Amino acid sequence: MLRYSNRSMLGSPDTTPRFFMSNVNNVSSSNAKAYFEDLRTLLDELKSKAASGGSLRKYATGSASAPEFLTIYALVQCTPDLSELQCINCLDTMYGRIPACCDGKVGGRVIGPSCSVRYEKNLFYGSTDDAPPPSPTVTTEPPPSTSNTTNNVTEGEKSSDKSRNIIIAVVATVAGVVLIILFVVCLRLRKPKKKIIAQITYEPVEEIESAESLQYNFDTIRLATDQFSEENKLGQGGFGAVYKGSLPDGQEIAVKRLAKGSGQGDLEFKNEVMLVAKLQHRNLVRLLGFSLKGSERLLVYEFVENASLDQFIFDSRKRATLDWDRRYKIIEGVARGLLYLHEDSRLRIIHRDLKTSNILLDKEMQPKISDFGMARLFVVDQTQGNTSRIVGTYGYMAPEYVLHGQFSPKSDVFSFGVLLLEIISGQKNNCFRQGENVEDLLSCTWRSWRGGNASNIIDPIMRVGSASEIMRCIHIGLLCVQENMANRPTMNTIVLMLNSNSLSLPLPSEPAFFMHSNTGSNMTFGSNLIPSVNTESSNHSERESINSTSITELYPR
Repeated sequence: MLRYSNRSMLGSPDTTPRFFMSNVNNVSSSNAKAYFEDLRTLLDELKSKAASGGSLRKYATGSASAPEFLTIYALVQCTPDLSELQCINCLDTMYGRIPACCDGKVGGRVIGPSCSVRYEKNLFYGSTDDAPPPSPTVTTEPPPSTSNTTNNVTEGEKSSDKSRNIIIAVVATVAGVVLIILFVVCLRLRKPKKKIIAQITYEPVEEIESAESLQYNFDTIRLATDQFSEENKLGQGGFGAVYKGSLPDGQEIAVKRLAKGSGQGDLEFKNEVMLVAKLQHRNLVRLLGFSLKGSERLLVYEFVENASLDQFIFDSRKRATLDWDRRYKIIEGVARGLLYLHEDSRLRIIHRDLKTSNILLDKEMQPKISDFGMARLFVVDQTQGNTSRIVGTYGYMAPEYVLHGQFSPKSDVFSFGVLLLEIISGQKNNCFRQGENVEDLLSCTWRSWRGGNASNIIDPIMRVGSASEIMRCIHIGLLCVQENMANRPTMNTIVLMLNSNSLSLPLPSEPAFFMHSNTGSNMTFGSNLIPSVNTESSNHSERESINSTSITELYPR
């Protein structure tokens, strides 16, 4: 490994940027849990061994038995300038990325600047002998006698010249062999094995002009959608309609036709093209390209067969088809997608409009996060931003964003918590029904959880799976919607919580309650710590927020 920087790197652990590589082969579903428990045990043992290494090497390899008579081989390593604790913390961060990149895979690796981890079902490393190479042997001869001094000096010079020539020949030969070996290794590395797929997560974001290869001919898209016919219309969103289409090669597409004069202007259009085209994750919808003609702006996406989550979760007939296992997989998939946006891409991306209608479901009911028109970029070290233009959907927006325009990864975490509780309950946050009463989902969940009756919010028509798993998800949802954003977990922690039942959960504090007035137009956040915003409903239309800015409507994308 070679690394250089414009700052001191010694003793300063870095875990970004990272890249992932995963084996294309999957662990059998029946043995996946046991396989990764054995992997976790092995990695924890190797972590301690590597961290306890000296100042020249912090490296460990080992193997463990796995189900189906398999053996797991693993390698972990830190740069030797790190302390034992720094090495342990660095490797813990790398371990935490394994579910996001290599979930269900028999092998994978997570590589960062200061530490790395790799595991496979086949042996991939060589000898781990720690013995240093033998020191060169020095032979000392007695000094020559005083007689025949001249002859001895001459013979000594000849012997010295001969030894020097031998040394030069040996060094040149060894250097040549080393160069040949390095050349062969470089060729092997440039042509990776077919079973390994690399996922580089820090590609630079380019300007829209450099993405000409993504541009479609407008007439081609118009023909593909049958002139944007009503029969091909999939839905109507806040910024335009979405149509189903079919390209000449038979590929099915979804086309977002931005409404003329809509709130989504050049900035939002550029956001989606620049961002989504560069994002590669199975839980993010894939942008195929775009098209421009006059005032027309089109975004061309992959077609996702089962439309959006809200068409299932808020429909009593379709909702019955979503048992707990399917709902849990949707929750996990959305969490992994957000983790990629927040931590595993080169620039931190805040979605700002996460909701059920922006979660698309493919034919296998795997979730894909869509609609990045409101997304904002953060540089790696940036943690918070401010805006005077509040956009989003009430019921999903965090209180600090609604009241003060502050957005951060924690505001996406709040939206994820609301979405999680909606998936469990099958009802919307802003019109949750308890018998004849209508209240917000967050306050009802908090009150039920505090009273030991959290099961009251579980969707009664759902075929219940693991009761403890559902209760744990409710607990995680309450941690996400806490009023103080500093108390909310990160998406990395949430993914760990979802994947490890042994990880203890802290007690949540009071959430930011979402209050719905009788008129249906005056919606505010309120709680014990944040004062509610009082507005006159007569001054605002039903499609306006409390500060007269646009709100995305709850229609499928």
